[in-house]
Amino acid sequence: MSNIAVKEKENNNIENMIYEIRGVQVMLSSDVAKLYQVETRRINEVIKRNIKRFPDTFCFQLTEVEFYNLRSQFAISSESNHGGVRYLPYVLTEQGIMMLSGLLKSDIAVKVNVQIIDAFVK
Repeated sequence: MSNIAVKEKENNNIENMIYEIRGVQVMLSSDVAKLYQVETRRINEVIKRNIKRFPDTFCFQLTEVEFYNLRSQFAISSESNHGGVRYLPYVLTEQGIMMLSGLLKSDIAVKVNVQIIDAFVK
């Protein structure tokens, strides 16, 4: 498979992780964590420790209703993907993901960040 085909496949997978909530495009912190190859709690820690860098236009926590509606879009209960959470998940906008990647400071975060931004643009 060519590099172009691989990149398109990666971007399509990322595009499937983008949802519209409150009229903005966002990604679940758990999906971002998978892409960055870190635990979701690591993403949540970075957000909480740097909360001033994440205004509501960059990141927000879902309400119970929003989370329920989002889960219903998965067609199954998604216990393995997004279920079984103790806290309502955070979602990040494109700007929030850019801020996050700068705070994580890993090579994977930089590489994946470019792919995520490309997917948001599409």
